[in-house]
Amino acid sequence: MSRLGDLLHTERLRRNLSLKQAAKLGGVSEGYLKDVEAGTRIIADDQARRILKKLGLQEYTEAGFTLDDIAATVDLETVKPGKIVAPPPRQEVELAYQEENLKTKGGIWLDALASVLKRVPVYNNVMQEIDHRLLPILDGRIEGASPDKVFYLSAADDSLRGFRILRDDLCLIVPAGSPIDEAVMLVEINKRRCLRKIKKLDAMHILLQSYDREYVAETYVLPDVTFVGRVARVEFQC
Repeated sequence: MSRLGDLLHTERLRRNLSLKQAAKLGGVSEGYLKDVEAGTRIIADDQARRILKKLGLQEYTEAGFTLDDIAATVDLETVKPGKIVAPPPRQEVELAYQEENLKTKGGIWLDALASVLKRVPVYNNVMQEIDHRLLPILDGRIEGASPDKVFYLSAADDSLRGFRILRDDLCLIVPAGSPIDEAVMLVEINKRRCLRKIKKLDAMHILLQSYDREYVAETYVLPDVTFVGRVARVEFQC
């Protein structure tokens, strides 16, 4: 069943409507609506929104989602985390850096989506929210972390060019308070936050690696570095 089909099915049952009644309200045939709910027929977003409105679903929810946002979640895929390897060209790669319960006016938000979607903020380098993304929640978590703790960071520069992360690429940050060898992490040094690739040297020392025009590796003792989180996924912007 597709997300839109699931939404139509749930809202119809919530209102105790038969397929025939819901189809009549939406101006479609009973067989058509049945196929949409079963996921065997693709429905256009504008038609799905029209039917949902006829059933009584509000255009906006208290969480700030619109029906356009819901439509955009169809066929979401989850990318499992992994560590960075030498990747192919950017346009061919999808890196494996890759509950708030949602409520609605009058209780008409889709129950099935309340536990599977999260509005994740996108921050710039000074931690101002500039955008958001909708991400799926699996078993109550996103990339193994609490949905309320993850966020996207827009890369401020090209200091990780050699690791395939360029300025304005969106990095999904998952909390991590200690260094992870070979991971790209968001760290804080001298009250300045930046993205760096980590190399553990021993129990007390690490290398913070960058790679713009040339490779740079700086050695730090652990107490001098605050580890904010690891990059679990990257959305390339070009």
